[in-house]
Amino acid sequence: MVGPKLNERAMVAGERSGTKATAKYVRTSASKARVVLDLIRGLDVRRASEVLRFSERGISHDIAKVLQSAVANAVHNEAQEPDELFVIACYADEGPTMRRFRPRARGRATRIRKRSCHITVIVARMSDDRIEVLNARDTARGGAAGRGGSAQSRRDRVERSRQRAAGLRDGRPAETTDAEATDAEATDAEVEELEEQADDLESTVEQLEAAVDELEEQSAIPNGAVEAPEDGSVPEGYEIKGNATSLKYHPPGSRYYDITQAELYFDTPENAEAAGYEAPAGTPSVDETESETEIDTEDESQTDEGSASDESESSEATPSETNQQGSASDESESDEENRRADEEDK
Repeated sequence: MVGPKLNERAMVAGERSGTKATAKYVRTSASKARVVLDLIRGLDVRRASEVLRFSERGISHDIAKVLQSAVANAVHNEAQEPDELFVIACYADEGPTMRRFRPRARGRATRIRKRSCHITVIVARMSDDRIEVLNARDTARGGAAGRGGSAQSRRDRVERSRQRAAGLRDGRPAETTDAEATDAEATDAEVEELEEQADDLESTVEQLEAAVDELEEQSAIPNGAVEAPEDGSVPEGYEIKGNATSLKYHPPGSRYYDITQAELYFDTPENAEAAGYEAPAGTPSVDETESETEIDTEDESQTDEGSASDESESSEATPSETNQQGSASDESESDEENRRADEEDK
């Protein structure tokens, strides 16, 4: 271990320096505990607690418990102030080691050493010069009253509480000092101010809630739609049903129109689709209907053009067919004349 375990005066008979606390048989090795103990040795209690709180080692939790126990012993047994204490010494001694065995290859066994340690933390009061330096540092950082001031105010409050409790036990009315009366008046004024602020906040919250409700009502009904009447009738001019659960609209005469529970009624399919609703399966939407209409128009135009071209082709092909028919008749007449000439020769 680096450094002495205790200060020099602890070795003198009849003298004692600091208050200690010990945790025995902690299930970790002494070497792991000494790494953390070296970080808090010589620090004041507040700083040591911060170091242990933000340490990443698992043994820090156990060491923090030992430190809190040492501070509690100093406050209870020695009437010390916790803000005036520092870690004068801390160390870890090796404890008993439990030996276990683990089976290995070829029938061998390997020893497992489960180590333990004894952790000791000793705290003592800082010197007056060091306390003044720490108080000045806390004041420069924005501290309220420093270490001594907070301890003194705490002692005063405890003493007043004890006197008040003793008076109540004896049957005497509790005496109110000037300081307590001033504190009570200040507390009443603060309570009244807080109540006024709470009332203002409540009124502001109510106004905001009313504005939010109005906006929700306005944004709930889209353009070209009305709410479904409570009697179940269909509004005049708004015959397209809109279901908010499925976000689908059903025009009159569609497959699911009669069984659909409508929350909104739309006047046109365009407004229904603009509100985020879509046509159910098997029902063409507005875009599909428009595209089909355009396709039909194109087909009709193409059909008209095709019929006109067929007529022109037929009119053009008529003279040629006439010529072909005339040539065929001429050939038949020449064949008959040839046949007649052959008969005469015979």
